[in-house]
Amino acid sequence: MSAVDLSSHPGHLARRLQQAHHLLWNTMVSEEITSPQFAVLNALTAEPGLDQRTVGERVGLDRSTVAEVITRLLRRELLDKVRDPHDGRRFLLRLTDDGVRTHRRLAVRTARMNQVFLGPLSADEQQVLFDLMRRVSDAAESLRVPEDVRAAGR
Repeated sequence: MSAVDLSSHPGHLARRLQQAHHLLWNTMVSEEITSPQFAVLNALTAEPGLDQRTVGERVGLDRSTVAEVITRLLRRELLDKVRDPHDGRRFLLRLTDDGVRTHRRLAVRTARMNQVFLGPLSADEQQVLFDLMRRVSDAAESLRVPEDVRAAGR
């Protein structure tokens, strides 16, 4: 059997893109704050006072991942959580002053990193890339098995 041409496999190319992004992130943005952590800070900058589940939905993280990310951000004192006055079972999340400063600093670095990352593409090509990535990502969301269905099958 002959070798498969991985240059036509989307998963292989997506992994290579992720590796390049990870390298640029660590070099140009932060070695301490990960991209998913920044996404959570960004979501709470846009909408302060969200609960953990909603933050996860906004940034596309599953329940266990968003819980881990939020725990780390709380430990670093970049987030505060307060009990929801309307529902005592829920906690609402807000950036601390340090979290606001961290987000502001990283947002500038992220913009520079994205310019480098997308530098090989023209503005039109970048738009096409984003459109195609969104279409594939949105379609992939429908393939996910909800966590409660997965848990019920165990």
